[in-house]
Amino acid sequence: MNVPSEIFKAYDIRGIHGDQLGPEAAELIGRAFARVIAQLEGKDTTELRLGLGRDMRLSAPDMAARYRAGMVAEGATVIDAGQVGTEMLYWLVGSRDLDGGLMCTASHNPKAYTGAKLVKRGAIALSGDEGIQDIRKLVQEDAFGEPAATPGEVEEVDLYEDFQVAALKAIEPTNVKPLKVVVDGGNGMAGPMAGPVLRGLGLDLVETYFTPDGNFPDHEPNPLLEENRQFIIDKVVSEGADLGIAWDGDADRCFFIDDTGRFVDGDFLTAILAEHLLAKTPGADVLYDARASRAVPDTVTAAGGTPHINRVGHAFFKTRMRDEGAIFGGEVSGHYYFHDFYNADSGTLPALLVLEKLSVEGKKMSELLEPYKAKYFISGEINSEVNDGAAKMKELEEHYGSQPGATVTHVDGVSIDFEDWHFNVRPSNTEPLLRLTLESLVSEADMEAKRDEVLGRIRA
Repeated sequence: MNVPSEIFKAYDIRGIHGDQLGPEAAELIGRAFARVIAQLEGKDTTELRLGLGRDMRLSAPDMAARYRAGMVAEGATVIDAGQVGTEMLYWLVGSRDLDGGLMCTASHNPKAYTGAKLVKRGAIALSGDEGIQDIRKLVQEDAFGEPAATPGEVEEVDLYEDFQVAALKAIEPTNVKPLKVVVDGGNGMAGPMAGPVLRGLGLDLVETYFTPDGNFPDHEPNPLLEENRQFIIDKVVSEGADLGIAWDGDADRCFFIDDTGRFVDGDFLTAILAEHLLAKTPGADVLYDARASRAVPDTVTAAGGTPHINRVGHAFFKTRMRDEGAIFGGEVSGHYYFHDFYNADSGTLPALLVLEKLSVEGKKMSELLEPYKAKYFISGEINSEVNDGAAKMKELEEHYGSQPGATVTHVDGVSIDFEDWHFNVRPSNTEPLLRLTLESLVSEADMEAKRDEVLGRIRA
């Protein structure tokens, strides 16, 4: 079938509905997914038990039905959870020990998009390195032959109550004080998924855009973009709230606004969560990504844990979490992974843990952040269009890596570390871009000067 190769991404499948990815392709992807999982499990497709969920996008009911039809055509049994947040599909796969699962979602993308997130047993993501390119080949060649002699069965399940009970086990609910919290669901899946849990904690909740609506009447469900989070920043300030929490469309990522209306950077949030979890599980391992501030390994070490740097991407994080037995992993992009949640990323657990930490310590979020803001000066991730990314990274490595005191590593792209500053440059998986993150431990001005110098070399 003529399906464009570019919809098969590094960690998922994603494209414009109808134009790049439509119902007919969805059915073939469902069939191909069953075959790839069967191969990984060493089973016949008729022995598989596969989870299925879908988000609130307008195209999702039709697309999910076709993914399901494809899996059933291969003889697989499908456990269909209906409209859920992505982490609920992960939880379904993990808690029922299913062979794999497919979530019909385009995450934080604009309204026109559709897609699928795919996991194998243990809720470990398929990736371009394992599984997704195999699915692409099967779909494009359309060489499936006849469907299974006996179609698979479908079991429809309602996960909400069981999931919410499981999520609440991450904290001691009686610890949480009646904080005033503005929540922005972005008309995505956070409202039905996390809303009931938060309401049960006795918070003073200011709920906004908590009703799923694939038209996204208010703003696109991507709080990483400044224009999409301005609303919650203004609302936190005008309400005099203790905290703001915003989720992306499929609600597997949450983002925080402190009591002064400042966005909380993902690396600082990783450090705060790691410290809180290490107090509960002393001496444990914690993962952080190659872009992160030194605040993360410094905090983990000070709290008695062992930090491990890791390649960006949920397929790599979940696998390493499992292999290391780490209790927690955090990415700058707002993905937070938990050992007690089948190593999957969650947008519910970070919200609960931050509320618990603020309550137990009796501090405001701005007070928790102040030591980090005063010591670690971070650039955030900056994209530059580059024709030959590999050559540019080699050039940067030769220039900076040869300087006195430099340490060069290749966990993800190239990282150059000096005593009081460091940077990481890595290629985009999908575009001709290099992504720079840089940090100074001297001052904001020093960070800006070094950032501009490195950017100058990247863009020269």
